Order: sequence, then C-alpha cells, then structure tokens
Amino acid sequence: MAETVGFTTAYHLDGRMSALREALRDLPDAVFADVLESEDEYLLVLDLPGVTAETIDVTVEGGRLRIDGQRTKDVPGEFTFVREDRSVFLDAELPLPPDTTGQGGEGTVENGVLELRLPKATAAPSTTIPIDGD
Repeated sequence: MAETVGFTTAYHLDGRMSALREALRDLPDAVFADVLESEDEYLLVLDLPGVTAETIDVTVEGGRLRIDGQRTKDVPGEFTFVREDRSVFLDAELPLPPDTTGQGGEGTVENGVLELRLPKATAAPSTTIPIDGD
C-alpha cells in the first residue's frame, strides 16, 4: 500500500464535506472507506477485497466521483458456490470534496486497497501584474 505520510485523518470534516461523509456511510458493508487530508490534497482509501486495476474504473463528472469495480474470483472447475459471502460489486457515486475538481488525480490499487489522491484546487501561483500608466 502507498505511504500516507503527511496526511491526517479527517475526523473533523466541516459542513461542506457532509455530503461526502453521508455517501461514504451508504457504501456496501464489505467496503471500508477513509478520507484523509493534507494541505495540498485529499486521499480516499477504500478497501475493495479482490478488486484489481483491471476490474475497476474511476471517473469524475459533474463534481462527482464515480467508482465501478468488481471482485474477481477463481473458482476451481469442480466446485460451485453453495454460499458466497462478501460479494463485491461497487457502483458508487461520491460527491467530490468542495475544493477539488478531480483534475490531476491519481489512483492505485494494491491488495484490494484503492487509494485515490485528489489535489485541492488552488489559485494560480502569485505573479506580478504590470500596470501601464501615463
């Protein structure tokens, strides 16, 4: 799993983040999610057992983060499922934190843990604006 140094757990999400917090609560029971925040970016960590880079798609559209993923299983040919626990098929839409657009975002998945890094939208670096006059 990627290192998360420099992030703090976002226990004190303010009111602007309540929609994201509510959406995370509505995820299936098999999916655990954390939101972390640094000065420059957010880190969303989702436990998606059995999901790989080939079986997950993440897109951003209209201020929403869409995650489609499924767990793949290798079942020996002589066996069939009698009972299947922790089936994972995720089709979720999460509102982006209010100060990110998703542009420049990066994601990794390792051992069923999806990490999405979403840079915060920032103003252009400071610059001097020349003023012409008489």
